Amino acid sequence: QVQLVESGGGLVQAGDSLRLSCSASGLTFSNVGMGWFRQAPGKERQFVARMSWSGGSTAYADSVKGRFTVSRDNAKNTVYLQMNSLKPEDSAVYYCAVGKYLTSRADLYDSWGQGTQVTVSS
Repeated sequence: QVQLVESGGGLVQAGDSLRLSCSASGLTFSNVGMGWFRQAPGKERQFVARMSWSGGSTAYADSVKGRFTVSRDNAKNTVYLQMNSLKPEDSAVYYCAVGKYLTSRADLYDSWGQGTQVTVSS
């Protein structure tokens, strides 16, 4: 069974940076895609970034493109989300997820972490 644990969230000021980590265990060859999503209070879960576990192919939401970077350390089974130039509108609970597909659709991911809170003050 896949288990995901996010860490690295916190309270920062606008313009600051944070790096989120997603440590995975129980992965199998069928876990093709890895995604980062976020959810602010009263809003739907929103796609942030995705990466394939094997090939490194990445994609980003327009709202974070150029500011966020997703990367991985295969030896540690860990994926990172480097977030630079943070804005108050980036405040949300951030989740990582894995699934059989490389997609931006949250409903196509099978396993989710517990989330980590990111709060950006103005």
